[in-house]
Amino acid sequence: MLLKKICIVCILSCVCLHAYAQDVDLNQMLEEEQKKEEKDKIRYTEATFKSTRIINGHSIEVTQKGIMDFRIAHRFGTINGGFYDLFGLDNASMRMSFDFGLTPRLMVGVGRSTYQKQYDVFFKYKLLRQSSGKRNMPISLAWMSSAMLQTMKWTDTTRPNYFSSRMYYAHQVIVARKFSESTSIQLMPTLVHYNLVKLAGDPSDVIAIGIGGRQKISPRVSINAEYYYQIPGFQMPNTTNSFSLGVDIETGGHVFQLHFTNSRGMTERTFISETAGKWGKGDILFGFNISRVFTLKKNKKKSD
Repeated sequence: MLLKKICIVCILSCVCLHAYAQDVDLNQMLEEEQKKEEKDKIRYTEATFKSTRIINGHSIEVTQKGIMDFRIAHRFGTINGGFYDLFGLDNASMRMSFDFGLTPRLMVGVGRSTYQKQYDVFFKYKLLRQSSGKRNMPISLAWMSSAMLQTMKWTDTTRPNYFSSRMYYAHQVIVARKFSESTSIQLMPTLVHYNLVKLAGDPSDVIAIGIGGRQKISPRVSINAEYYYQIPGFQMPNTTNSFSLGVDIETGGHVFQLHFTNSRGMTERTFISETAGKWGKGDILFGFNISRVFTLKKNKKKSD
């Protein structure tokens, strides 16, 4: 009888061990299959920056396909004007623009600035997208080109004045990386071309290197900064480098940006190559950007 019980226990033990081994093997197979599926997927990085602009300059982001982004950028006067100018609030300039997403990678925009009565158009195309998984791409890469038209009255009407003399162009490469859910940085090598300069010794081409960053401090709030360094020898005389510091606040369909900057202009020509204000002297302007997006065409299928 004892021998019979021992045999039954041994048989049951073997059955349990066999079932456990099968369960372990099955779990391992499922885990390996999941890992393989994850490895075969392309995971694109989203929201490197919250808006298509860091502050004055472009970010790596493009407006989504079928979306119109209506933007208003406002700059008050310098705060060193004191209480007489209410620390700059008595003086203001504004840029109003409409940006359109044509494809998942291409956007175009048109704007008008009160500062120097300037019109501008641009396009931005995202060449590479940061991703992991099946396609490991460590950076995002975009190209931006813009054209600007200054429409102030001619200062000298006795000389021949041409429409082309009012034109300016900018070309920019944007290289960005999102290091974590909270931290993003991008570099912006930029060329600004003048069809006509004020003095014969002024450069027709201004070359600058920009750097911008974003640090989230809450799910809807981030601190942004950008700086453009003009390369010596390709710098407009009597100008300084543009530096801006601000806060992004996301509120539903709006992105509200508050910032301080030493640049009065809001196009590549005016803030990269024509900034005259110095932070150390209090030539700081308070400003804000408001962005409101509208759906013009619903996307039937989400595209990479």
